Amino acid sequence: MKSNFIYGLGLMLICSSCAVVRPGEAGVKQTLGKFSKNISTQGTIFYNPLTSRVIKESTQTNNIKLILNLPTKEGLSVQSEISILYRLEQDKIPTILENLGQGYESIITSVFRSASSDVCAQFYAKDMHSGMRAKIEEEIKAKMLVNIEKQADGIELIAVLMKSIQLPIGLARSIEQKLQAEQDAMRMEFIIQQAKLEADRKIIEAKAERDSQKILAEGLTPEIIKLRSIEAFNKLSQSTNSKVIITDGNAPLLINE
Repeated sequence: MKSNFIYGLGLMLICSSCAVVRPGEAGVKQTLGKFSKNISTQGTIFYNPLTSRVIKESTQTNNIKLILNLPTKEGLSVQSEISILYRLEQDKIPTILENLGQGYESIITSVFRSASSDVCAQFYAKDMHSGMRAKIEEEIKAKMLVNIEKQADGIELIAVLMKSIQLPIGLARSIEQKLQAEQDAMRMEFIIQQAKLEADRKIIEAKAERDSQKILAEGLTPEIIKLRSIEAFNKLSQSTNSKVIITDGNAPLLINE
């Protein structure tokens, strides 16, 4: 009975003095407040629970989600859902924990608030709802990188994404009306272009017909007309039906009997 107790106590001590680091994590041992430079990426870390502990951090890409009101150049406030994608550099995790502690995400958030306010104030609200959004995101990211490097080297900023942008109601309606007007103008331009093409087609056909008639008229010389008349007389002479032909010698006028 006593041996079972001792065995159980020993098992509890062993379990309380080890930590399991899973894939996608990095474990750092902290002894009397000092972080070890040795970083474990997988497996079991043994430590003295009386003087040490193991802090585990993700080495995968993490996402901080925020919903903020961003200022604009014209003094409006635009609400947007923000995603900040970042990753910790594995070999610099001890330095990050030593300088910032485990609350480093709040530092990233604060840096974003400052950078986004500075950058967005240089753009109009409509820019955030157009192709300028990617440029705004890149400028915010660049400004964040400068500020983060000053405070914590080892945080890799992957992307800043602005999603679900909600413009002020009046501005959103104005943009929709403008887009509708542009679409109507493009549609009208297409109709005009089609009508112009059709008109050009008819002009080309009329010119072709005129040129054809002109060529035909120029080709009907007296000699050709006389030849055609002779050919017509020959064909009429071969007919078995009786006919009355009135002619001036140039062209026949046929009267059936």
